[in-house]
Parts: sequence; C-alpha cells; structure tokens
Amino acid sequence: MLIAGKRVGPAEVESTLVGHPAVSEAAAVGVPDEIKGESLVCFCVLRPGHAPDEALRGALKERVSRALGKSFAPREVRFVRDLPKTRNAKVMRRVIRAAWLGHDPGDISALENSATVEEVRRAG
Repeated sequence: MLIAGKRVGPAEVESTLVGHPAVSEAAAVGVPDEIKGESLVCFCVLRPGHAPDEALRGALKERVSRALGKSFAPREVRFVRDLPKTRNAKVMRRVIRAAWLGHDPGDISALENSATVEEVRRAG
C-alpha cells in the first residue's frame, strides 16, 4: 500500500494490531483517499471477553500510528466476528477491500464462509 508517498505492507499493520491483547486477527486494506492517495482501513476480530468500543478503536489507531508513523494511522478500525478467508485460512484482502468500497468482490467460491463478505460490507 502506498500511503502519503510511503510504502507499507498489510502484514506490518496487521502484526501491530494483533500485538494488542484484545485482537486475535486483523486485516488491513488500502482504500482511495483524495489527500493521501490511499488510506488504511483495518478490520479486527476480538478475543473472547473483549468488547468493541470507541476507546479500543482509538487505542488501536494510536498503536499503529506509534509503531509505523502518523501517516499510517488508520482512517477506520472496524470490528467483525470473522474475516473472509479461504479454506486454507488465507485472508482475502481483495474481497475485504471490494466489500468495503461497495464493489463486486468477484469470485468468492474459495471462501470458507461467504457471510463474512456481508459482515465487512455492513461494518461500513
């Protein structure tokens, strides 16, 4: 992803988010931004016993900003029950990005649980 002229890989962002005790899984996607070119939108699955709230959302944005730099602060952090994954447990970022932007996600026959696409869409 190219954000404000700087490159960052989704794995860097995701590992920063998963480093928080409340987050079990995360996915980061780049979405169009008029100023930065691309902005980060992150989707997090929480560990049992943790509730999604604004304080946690703010803490996760701050965590990414501190670890990777202010220009990489996510525009959005959204909480979902599960991420769209293949049967081999690979997170389908392409599908997440398309669903978030309201586009057709294309072929989703490899997804383990296609209901996760709608959950990402509703998270917006």
